[in-house]
Amino acid sequence: MNERIDSLSQAQAQAPAIQRGDAHHLSAVLALETVTDRVQVAITRATQSLLARQANDGHWRFDLEADATIPAEYLLLHYFMGTVDSDREQRIAAYLRSRQASNGSWPLYEGGPGDLSATVKAYFALKLSGEDERAPHLLLARQWVRANGGAEHCNVFTRFTLAVFGQIPWSSVPAMPVEIMFLPQWWFFNLSKVSYWSRCVIVPLLIVFARRPVVSLKPEQSVRELFLAPPESLKNLDKFKPGKWMRNAFLVIDRILKVIDPLVPTAVRGPALRRAERWTRAHAKGVGGIGAIFPAMANAAMALRLQGAGPEDPDFVRTMQAIEDLLVEDRDETYCQPCVSPIWDTCLTLSALTESGATPRQPPVHQAVEWLFDQQIFVPGDWCDQAKGLACGGWAFQYENDKYPDVDDTAMVLMALLRAGAQYNEQKLKRINQGVNWLLGMQNTDGSWGAFDIGNNYNYLNNIPFADHGALVDPGTADLTARCVELLAMLGYNSTFAPIARGLAFLERDQDPSGAWYGRWGVNFIYGTWSVLAALGAIGEDPAKPYIRKAVDWLQRVQNEDGGWGESCNTYDDPMLKGRGESTAAQTAWALLGLMAVGEVRSPQVKTGIDYLIRHQSERGEWHDEAYTGTGFPRVFYLRYHGYSRYFPLWALGTYARLRRGLPTRQHEIVGQGSLDLGPIPVLEKF
Repeated sequence: MNERIDSLSQAQAQAPAIQRGDAHHLSAVLALETVTDRVQVAITRATQSLLARQANDGHWRFDLEADATIPAEYLLLHYFMGTVDSDREQRIAAYLRSRQASNGSWPLYEGGPGDLSATVKAYFALKLSGEDERAPHLLLARQWVRANGGAEHCNVFTRFTLAVFGQIPWSSVPAMPVEIMFLPQWWFFNLSKVSYWSRCVIVPLLIVFARRPVVSLKPEQSVRELFLAPPESLKNLDKFKPGKWMRNAFLVIDRILKVIDPLVPTAVRGPALRRAERWTRAHAKGVGGIGAIFPAMANAAMALRLQGAGPEDPDFVRTMQAIEDLLVEDRDETYCQPCVSPIWDTCLTLSALTESGATPRQPPVHQAVEWLFDQQIFVPGDWCDQAKGLACGGWAFQYENDKYPDVDDTAMVLMALLRAGAQYNEQKLKRINQGVNWLLGMQNTDGSWGAFDIGNNYNYLNNIPFADHGALVDPGTADLTARCVELLAMLGYNSTFAPIARGLAFLERDQDPSGAWYGRWGVNFIYGTWSVLAALGAIGEDPAKPYIRKAVDWLQRVQNEDGGWGESCNTYDDPMLKGRGESTAAQTAWALLGLMAVGEVRSPQVKTGIDYLIRHQSERGEWHDEAYTGTGFPRVFYLRYHGYSRYFPLWALGTYARLRRGLPTRQHEIVGQGSLDLGPIPVLEKF
């Protein structure tokens, strides 16, 4: 795709809040050395580029790209609504064609193997847009789908879509009775036991399943040719598997539910539908849309329409606008983002800038700090179900997602604010305290932290037929646990502090035999290992400890010959490939930050890694990774953060520049100042 100015409008990017001048002036502004040193020159250029992308109100936002399914689903949604924009439709079709692999399939990530469900959705969207099935690229796609088992082997979400458009009978979709809304919290399955993203997707989908709409299509728009068996004959596509007793038990329940579903009286179904609608509306009140993620928004829009919402219904209007706000439009191509990432991009950019020499007094830093504080959340959300009495103070990922602040963003925002000196303002320190208290209250009993909820680890639920994506729950992970330990270390707490002690114990237990740590939210073991080593370095763990040396040895061992590091998304499918892949700027930065955190600044591996970043910096002062290095759901859904290759390399270079001169990083300056007076730490029953 032609390169575009990410995240902000072209006008914003070209007319930033502050006129920063040339590179020499920028060096003075950021108190950088005005020398010809290659590292410092690279830092100055990267800093200038990032500042030019800052929005007028102080934040950053870069594009967030998923696979072909999201733009295809966007087009399908508008066919459901009858609101297709023909010009935009053709630009989306162009985007989809440009993402097709040479074998005819569509992958889940750049350079990955073909994915059956993504290919079926992309093919379907292209046919709806008017393309002839005899066109060479559709013929190739059709041959690939049929060679890989046919469309009948698609995942559950794709089957829902096919059922909505009359391509398969609703009986082929797993049962999802809307009466789920009445299940109590003590039941083996209920909405509080599933993850935030599943909850937001499931509730409106229950309405769609209960209503079972069928959108009529023209014969030439059908995808019947993708099936090996007559699609109208399909039923109970999920099969029993020997030895999988729990999965098979859930399949039995699914079969029973399908039999009794037509017998449910209106007196029961009506109230259940109304409860699901109330939940959906209550979670769609803000401008960010339900859950601030596209799949939930799309389901909510369909559900509200099926419940009788007209075009002027305020909840429906907000939901559709939230979807439109996800579009990234170019003259030739358009795609839909799965969500937006402004808080994440802003706090990471702020950390990169401050570690590279920016100071709290400078306007770009001050503006970013003020913007981040404006996004702090103080209202209750779904997480309260498992954290009675805990006051909020966290941050979400998106512009507005008040019911779902998350641990990762909150920890990263707080660390960025500390680097920017916000703790020296009394009022801001109180706000920091509220965020820290919320994080402490969100720790799991095993010492870990999950993303959005406490104790959301009912892994048996991943056996239900609906959960074929394997990500119905939100257990604690090493990367998030490490993030919280790192933050607490910056605040001056040491390993004797009970939450840190429990977190460190979890991290030691969770280490892979190779020495690496699994990365749940970034690709993959390089991301996880960086996260943990950053925490261990901040807390002052002895780098000579065997488990740290094992991690360092692993990172050094998987470095590529070009000096960089890289790891493909396929390591989630085959862990034997961990740490292997073409070098990327973001993953190289993660490896460098991990190594430097535990004292490896002068190692040859760090030197060659820094050289890799300098060699691959563009004239504009940026780096460009085509690879997907963000993880949504392992093996199912991956992300390309367009900002990762812009701020993480700067962060690594800035850290290296400080440490090679014998200066502490901004983080260690704060750690060295001792513990802050944060006020009372929450004392919860589980502590």
